[in-house]
Amino acid sequence: MAEKHAVTGEVVIKEGDEGDSLYVVGSGTLSCSKWFKGDSEPKFLKKYQAGEAFGELALLYNAPRAATITSDGDAILYQLDRQTFNHIVKDAAIRKRDKYEEFLKKVPLLETMDDYERSQICEAFKDCKFQKGDTIIKEGDEGRELFFLVEGEASATKVLSQG
Repeated sequence: MAEKHAVTGEVVIKEGDEGDSLYVVGSGTLSCSKWFKGDSEPKFLKKYQAGEAFGELALLYNAPRAATITSDGDAILYQLDRQTFNHIVKDAAIRKRDKYEEFLKKVPLLETMDDYERSQICEAFKDCKFQKGDTIIKEGDEGRELFFLVEGEASATKVLSQG
């Protein structure tokens, strides 16, 4: 991977451009925005921080960039070119994304999302396996994660009154 330095306000990738690289954030933060039909300005979608990657959609699908990524300040990025990406990552990433995209299309809560938004959720998915009797979430705990039941069964209980 090649090291790339980005400065405040630098557009690292621009929505609509041809994609030639994937980037991994080494340090700094970057903002992701996208133009949606009918909007007068781009909509902020998320912040990328150290350890996160972006730019893979254009490489996976040989499609134009789906969003614009701008550096919030000085940042160090690690750039992976298309050819290397294709040899190392593409097949496994496509299998994972296809599996979860098909699943997410069937989730009523997410049916209004576009393909880009759905792909971002797929990217954030982490497989978790639980054994029978394991507690996944506990009433009263702070909610920090969202779980989707992909396979198996789970039960939910709620304490309605003490005792």
